[in-house]
Amino acid sequence: MSLKIGLNLFKCYSINFDLTKRSKKEIKFIIIHYTGMKKESYAIKRLCDPKAKVSSHYFIRNNGKILNLVPDLYKAWHAGISCWKNYSSLNQHSIGIEINNPGHYNTYKKFSLKQINSLIKLLKHLIKKYKINKSNVLGHSDISPDRKKDPGEKFPWKKLSKFNLGQWYKDRILPVNIMNKKKRSYVFFKNLHKIGYRYFHLNKRDQRDKFVIRAFQQHYCPSNVSGLIDKKTLKISAFLADN
Repeated sequence: MSLKIGLNLFKCYSINFDLTKRSKKEIKFIIIHYTGMKKESYAIKRLCDPKAKVSSHYFIRNNGKILNLVPDLYKAWHAGISCWKNYSSLNQHSIGIEINNPGHYNTYKKFSLKQINSLIKLLKHLIKKYKINKSNVLGHSDISPDRKKDPGEKFPWKKLSKFNLGQWYKDRILPVNIMNKKKRSYVFFKNLHKIGYRYFHLNKRDQRDKFVIRAFQQHYCPSNVSGLIDKKTLKISAFLADN
């Protein structure tokens, strides 16, 4: 049975975590996921199933209730193969939050207002407690762009930024000089490298590059997730790289 412990948190522990405790100072990131499963009960069961070998620290239900699955100071298994700036395998340095949502392969839908309101409260608590920089509140697709799509283009990153819980750009963004396709690609990926994105080559375009473009657009340009570097996408990357 779940037990209320404050901040509208409920205990529902998973055994899927490393037994070695980490220090508070090691926690640098918060990674947001969606569950990607058809039913909420299936998602909770999977995160607590030792055979699945996956977990998260927190789970936000459809009704906004927050389950605490793994204590903060233990490493949950949520990020997998991942990279951001000079960090790799981000499980060691992050807190994972799963939000129930069927995802792109199961009728992807908007996150509920109750879910987002609970997330805002939880993020405020965690950022203050662990002194996490707002630019380190990321999506799973940001740190694993060649593998993941969550939380996706329907996640309200802009709204979170209004509460100082994430990074965003100003509506009147900096101008960018017109350039040819090759130059545009080089400048864009250079900007993304400065922001923190990895899994791509600055001087060589390949399939992984397209995944990174889409991940960036899902986060910062959700109305146009094309995988192509258009003028707006380039401008946004320039603004974020300079700030």
